[in-house]
Amino acid sequence: MQELNFPKYEFRFKSNENKVSIFDGIRKKFIVLQPEEWVRQHCVQYLIQHKNYPQSLINVEKELKVNGLSKRYDIVIFNTDGSIHLIVECKSHNIKIDQTTFDQIARYNLSLNATYLMVTNGINHYYCRMDFENERYEFLKDIPSYIKSTN
Repeated sequence: MQELNFPKYEFRFKSNENKVSIFDGIRKKFIVLQPEEWVRQHCVQYLIQHKNYPQSLINVEKELKVNGLSKRYDIVIFNTDGSIHLIVECKSHNIKIDQTTFDQIARYNLSLNATYLMVTNGINHYYCRMDFENERYEFLKDIPSYIKSTN
């Protein structure tokens, strides 16, 4: 697979009927290894190992309704109160991230109301913080690491 702009991680693979699968520790199953899944698995490991987000607060590939249409988000990190801290949109390494990608995650966020957004193709990573009051997002150099709530 393509080398990505993430640290190196250890993954479990299996091969079946000429298809390679990668183990997803969040979904607790093997997923067919496609380029976007390769990016998603690296991003999940980055969030757990480098940003210290607990695995229990991470959700991967779930359906949501946007304007009555069924969509699937890539990665969501919840706050301990159940609100959404971060949405991540993953693209294959060969997909250029452009305004369309940001429009997609912004549409998802109309339903989810996450504080932070991340868009990555595994090579380029973009981070934003939502400014709900002014209905815009502010680009950041990185997303914050997990800080355990003391409430």
